[in-house]
Amino acid sequence: MGYKEIYESWLANPYFDEETKAELRAIADNEDEIKERFYMDLEFGTAGLRGIIGAGINRMNVYVVRRATQGLANYIIKQGAQSKGVAIAYDSRRMSPEFADEAALTLAANGIKAYVFESLRPTPELSFAVRELGCTAGINVTASHNPPEYNGYKVYWEDGAQITPPHDSGIMAEVKAVTDFANVYTMDKAEAVQKGLYQVIGKDVDDLYMAQLKKQVKNPDLIKEYADQIKIVYTPLHGTGNLPARRILAELGFTQVHVVPEQELPDGNFPTVSYPNPEADEAFELGLKLARELDADLVLATDPDADRLGCRVKDSNGQYHTLTGNMSGCLLAEYTISQIAEKQGLPADGVLIKTIVTTNMARAIAKGYGIDLVECLTGFKYIGQQILKFENTGKGTYLFGFEESYGCLIGTYARDKDAIVAVMALCEAAAYYKSKGMNLWDAMLAMYEKYGYYKDDIKSISLSGIEGQEKIQNIMETLRQNPPAEIGGYKVLSVRDYKKDTIVDTATGEVRPTGLPASNVLYYDMEDDAWICVRPSGTEPKVKFYYGIKGSSLEDADKKSADLGGAVLAMIDKML
Repeated sequence: MGYKEIYESWLANPYFDEETKAELRAIADNEDEIKERFYMDLEFGTAGLRGIIGAGINRMNVYVVRRATQGLANYIIKQGAQSKGVAIAYDSRRMSPEFADEAALTLAANGIKAYVFESLRPTPELSFAVRELGCTAGINVTASHNPPEYNGYKVYWEDGAQITPPHDSGIMAEVKAVTDFANVYTMDKAEAVQKGLYQVIGKDVDDLYMAQLKKQVKNPDLIKEYADQIKIVYTPLHGTGNLPARRILAELGFTQVHVVPEQELPDGNFPTVSYPNPEADEAFELGLKLARELDADLVLATDPDADRLGCRVKDSNGQYHTLTGNMSGCLLAEYTISQIAEKQGLPADGVLIKTIVTTNMARAIAKGYGIDLVECLTGFKYIGQQILKFENTGKGTYLFGFEESYGCLIGTYARDKDAIVAVMALCEAAAYYKSKGMNLWDAMLAMYEKYGYYKDDIKSISLSGIEGQEKIQNIMETLRQNPPAEIGGYKVLSVRDYKKDTIVDTATGEVRPTGLPASNVLYYDMEDDAWICVRPSGTEPKVKFYYGIKGSSLEDADKKSADLGGAVLAMIDKML
């Protein structure tokens, strides 16, 4: 059927509720809107669903959530794992509790028990709960840091990581096979509870999660001594981080924690920000205002599902500096690994893990400590996959893992990035460096002196809708067919094409495999430790250009980064 026929069928089918039909009748004269909502199914990708809330097959709504869950249930049953249950969490976005319940009731109707959190919880706690409860899978209803009109649905497997091969393709195939909403099951909530197929979880899991966080503390005595001297401003950006972040800091002894009042309470409309993203300066406006009033040492912001942390740190002159995800990740990697080395010694098979678009400073840190560096594709699930591999093979000891998009994990209690443990660890690091007469900015500068002045950035272009998707694919194919010989004055030394699984040496023509799963990503290794990586976003209608350089000073790094960024923009303009 064409999009218009599908639209008409939704209006005629008694399966769809009257509120949905009223929403669709309201767009009867808007052909473009009808097309956008019905020209394709909202794609169930390798991480699940993410889309604009609304009626239609290309939107997030209860029917699309049920269909996705039916596909997941079918896959679980085929795996013979239906007796183990599924954990479900959700964030503060509009329709999140409703979508969580719809998913639970579809699972229950298929004979699969759902463990549903009593109220909103962070993504990392869902990852922890899957493992702790011995579930076969997990569902988290969240659109992370997307604008307020979005919601999403992430699927986790029994190891606590987001689905990876072969489960991702298997689940996607089952979801795609559900072509008729009449083949989607659901049941009454009271009946599901009575049959033991719907169980509410909460405090018990919270307490166990907090206990695991505390196990990651490296210097409890230093926290006790210096915690009162460190002033912290924190904002959950209307999301899930407020209670767990405040709880862990309070239980460790940090007393000077000040929450931004305007952003404290959960609100899916995110009234104080247009884009609840800790990467954005806008997210810090209120926090920095409060920090200046209080003369705070650091400002912390977690995204709505509390898996990513952004921060600003104060130097000795009272000026606040942004720590990008690469910078905070390196700072926490250095602190974590150095303390393990000092207190118990590093294991012979210790590993630091980063994604391919993450700073090359991580490589320098690994080299400095004599540990292995493992690179994986973008997405923290691939870091989780590596941890599982270490466990299954007995080879490799996970020390730290992070990605440039403000996410890291200390410990292996969860298999997704955790902003709550990052909040805890950064505050602990502040106490540690305070004992050395340093602040966190001093620590960052010391790292630059030790490893080199690495600077990394990103340019991205939003290209939404049908035409936008075509343009994104055209950009990727243009670069794939005509790889640049130099970018911004840097000679390209090798071209990695992760879709073709090739690394081509531009001087010799030698070809070797990337060794990573196929992905629509291009990477250019260049002279002087510079690099560029291009990939379509997996969560937003964007194509992203990541890049990095190494300078001889902060000023030199800033200039080199700005120049390469300008060259990237010029390259983009030529392709649009």
